[in-house]
Amino acid sequence: MSAAPDACVIGIDFGTLSGRAVVVRVADGEELGSAVEDYAHAVIERELPATGAPLPAQWALQEPEDWLDVVRRAVPAAIAAAGIAPEQVIGIATDFTASTPLPVLADGTPLCRLPELADRPHAYPKLWKHHAAQAQADRINAVAAERGERWLARYGGRISSEWEFAKALQVLEEDPEIYERMDRWVEGADWIVWQLCGAETRNTCTAGYKAIFQDGGYPSEDYLRALDERFADFVTAKIGGPLADLGARAGRLTAQAAAWTGLPEGIAVAVGNVDAHVTAPAARAVEPGQMLMIMGTSTCHVMNGDELVEVPGMCGVVDGGIVRGLWGYEAGQTGVGDIFAWFVDNAVPPRYHEQARERGLDVHGYLSELAGEQEVGQHGLIALDWNNGNRSVLVDHDLSGLILGLTLATRAEDVYRALIEATAFGTRKIIETFEASGLPVRELFVAGGLLKNAVIMQIYADVTRRALHLTESEQGPALGSAMHAAVAAGAYPDIGAASAAMGRVRRDVYVPDDARADAYDALYEHYSRLHDHFGRGGDDVMHALRHIRPREVARG
Repeated sequence: MSAAPDACVIGIDFGTLSGRAVVVRVADGEELGSAVEDYAHAVIERELPATGAPLPAQWALQEPEDWLDVVRRAVPAAIAAAGIAPEQVIGIATDFTASTPLPVLADGTPLCRLPELADRPHAYPKLWKHHAAQAQADRINAVAAERGERWLARYGGRISSEWEFAKALQVLEEDPEIYERMDRWVEGADWIVWQLCGAETRNTCTAGYKAIFQDGGYPSEDYLRALDERFADFVTAKIGGPLADLGARAGRLTAQAAAWTGLPEGIAVAVGNVDAHVTAPAARAVEPGQMLMIMGTSTCHVMNGDELVEVPGMCGVVDGGIVRGLWGYEAGQTGVGDIFAWFVDNAVPPRYHEQARERGLDVHGYLSELAGEQEVGQHGLIALDWNNGNRSVLVDHDLSGLILGLTLATRAEDVYRALIEATAFGTRKIIETFEASGLPVRELFVAGGLLKNAVIMQIYADVTRRALHLTESEQGPALGSAMHAAVAAGAYPDIGAASAAMGRVRRDVYVPDDARADAYDALYEHYSRLHDHFGRGGDDVMHALRHIRPREVARG
């Protein structure tokens, strides 16, 4: 390590509902202090704050000023909590949800900040779970398949409605004036770095996974023209430019950003990164075959491989997408913690809330306790974990949730456990698809808020028949970002070295029970039948219902 013994770095994790800053000692990864700033606007899903106008179904926007509030408030608070002098900080790095792109002017000003555009929904950042661009994604995939575009297989055969191209095409088709006004279409991951160092940069991770950058280039102008004549120059005009490797220095902290944070002007600012991928070094899950699940509102599965393999339904494979020199693979589930929260918020009787309070537990903890007392299959239910669509391996956000086997004897804890099991089955489906494609998953690591729930963790171990290794840090993405800040500042030569020195993991915290695993094998067969029936053409009822629902929402 080439840094002073008391040198520190700061990692900032920009999540779905809040941002977290953590101060980390460079020498050993010790987390000295942290602070959280909730987004004032949270997720903008129902109405536009500027006007109160209702938003259509499947929209999810954010307000970029909320992100800057994290920089202005959480960073100084974390420094104060750590009890260090700001001069000890030698670098800062960030990670972000993705794909969360926004339209900006040439100087980085978001279009939603312009008074004359504040009432235009397409002027705002589109959060990762904005799924209203499915029609555009369908056309992107159909045209690519017709033309035999080679890059399509790198994304499991389907580009997601969550990603940059589909969302940009939606802007073009639904509000062409906004599309023309924007000089750049930029990921939140790169925009926040722009605000810190004063220069636009693009990172290889978001470009590769979310913007179809493969083998040194984006999709061709001919392909883009085939989508829409007006879209032909999207790459050259809106997103083109050099890409920076993960851990590289994007620039130095500007005087303005130094005033926001209280940090010294001129310290290293690392290039942006994605919240899931940046967590792998924090968990020491950087070797081929080590799959990391980042489990929160959704789950992202990332893993390195030493060779290129095309996996059906994966979110992408990118050269150097996680660590340099290896192929980084991504898959994921769009609803996990969000599904549990939906159930608690909308379908749990009042008596459970009262009993939870009497026990000194929150409702999730109480339901988990009750669910954990059950034997496998005792509730007689099977669920599909598609309440927020399916990211992997079907890549279809028009799918929806399902619970089969309900009777008048079904209780809230039964459904809660079935929903947990459904998400575990979804992860098993992803693992099996990777392995069937020749990419063995040798170990399973876990990061994110859900690792605190012992019932969820044990069910995942039993369903997947794998021991679970848990990150010691409760803020894995922020810690991973801090490691990249250390590399950008020159304290370590690469992220592998930083991970070895600063990462922490507890191995074999949960191990599978053979009897329960055998019982889950039988349930998983039923899950797989339902998965293929409703997800692979056996019955189109979910799509039919989805097409009805937006009209019903509009009438309401």
